[in-house]
Amino acid sequence: MQYYWVRLNQILYSFSESMVVAGRDLIDVLFSLILAVIIAIIISQIYRHTHRGMNFELTFMATLVLLAPIVAVVMLFIRGDLVLSLGLIGSLSIIRFRTPIKDTRDMVFLFWVIAVGLGCGTYNWMIVIISTIFITIVMFALYFIKYGRSQNTDFVLVVSGAGSFDDDRVDKLVKKYTEEARIRSHEVEDGQWEIIYELRFSRVLDQVTKRIIKDLDELEGVQKVSLLAPQLALPV
Repeated sequence: MQYYWVRLNQILYSFSESMVVAGRDLIDVLFSLILAVIIAIIISQIYRHTHRGMNFELTFMATLVLLAPIVAVVMLFIRGDLVLSLGLIGSLSIIRFRTPIKDTRDMVFLFWVIAVGLGCGTYNWMIVIISTIFITIVMFALYFIKYGRSQNTDFVLVVSGAGSFDDDRVDKLVKKYTEEARIRSHEVEDGQWEIIYELRFSRVLDQVTKRIIKDLDELEGVQKVSLLAPQLALPV
């Protein structure tokens, strides 16, 4: 009887010790997840305020916020266990991402939140915080100095009409307002014609674009003039 009493005390003591350790570990896990969510929200707001163009999606911001804690959970599961890590890699390999990345900057933000999740899941909190501050400063610096954006602006000009077509007059008008112009295609069929130019302006001015459209529209035989931006993200 005494043996069973001693054994029960040992089990209770071991259980209490494990509960203390589990409690401490639970605090670390919760802190990692909360930190991952907070930093992911900050990253999503940086994405929102530095994004340019028309391909902005609010769902992508929610993806950024959710991705960091999910990656952190995966790292918490692994915790140095090689067998478990191989099993998780195998299970995650069945997931296929079919959504195309329209902007390369989106891929940068995705990789950023994944790195945050990895750091939080391995308890490297200070590295995560310092690196987030540093990357945020770099991101806003590149945004304000307009790094990587061309000083020139490209457009596609489509001019169509009927009857006689005067090449010289159209070419002179186009080259008058643009820095560079070249013909992409020229079609003539049953008295109808269409010519497409690739144009490059040294700067975007409303007066210039409006003027070139107005002058071309006033030419004899011209029925339609269209000026299009070929990029997915319109120039700003």
